[in-house]
Amino acid sequence: MKTISCMNIDPQTLYKFGGQGKKYNAKDIIYQEGDPALYYYQITKGKIKQNSYNEEGKEFIQNILGENQSFGDPMLFLEKYYIMNAICLTPAEVIRMPKNNFLEMLEKNPKLSLEMNACLSQRLYFKAIMLQSISSQNPVLRLKGLLNYLKSYNADECEQCFHVELTRQQIANLTGLRVETVIRALKKMEKQGELKIDNRKILY
Repeated sequence: MKTISCMNIDPQTLYKFGGQGKKYNAKDIIYQEGDPALYYYQITKGKIKQNSYNEEGKEFIQNILGENQSFGDPMLFLEKYYIMNAICLTPAEVIRMPKNNFLEMLEKNPKLSLEMNACLSQRLYFKAIMLQSISSQNPVLRLKGLLNYLKSYNADECEQCFHVELTRQQIANLTGLRVETVIRALKKMEKQGELKIDNRKILY
């Protein structure tokens, strides 16, 4: 399954157009729901969680991103506010570029602009598939939708060698399932040969 690893811009290009390196500690908040979208972010080290909370305070994880992946960029094309939080799961290093610099970089690099369009289209496509799956009452279909969506962010991952770096609780938060249901569904998928579980690590 060959995909676009959205979005991995050469760090030197980012620095050339005004990007700056930022370091964060685990649990640091990079931005919060309701903050204005002011920067493009690209991770050089660590893991970032994007999440939101419902009226009852239950967490819903939107995504977990790692090295060479970007976040926050879709909102830069709109005069809108962030609709989720970005929080460091681990100590992290990020290249942060102001919105105007980011748009100037794309204007002066048409190839990057096309890659960005492809990246955003891919995200919308797999997000739609994931949402369709999550609306299903079948836990296995929900998990498949999520795992395919996560795998779409990683280029050239072979069959059953994509390491799902999520805890069972995080998967439950992403799919709206109970942890016990997630565990049973994963075991069922393993028996059907759809994934592997090696020392509690999920390989899809």
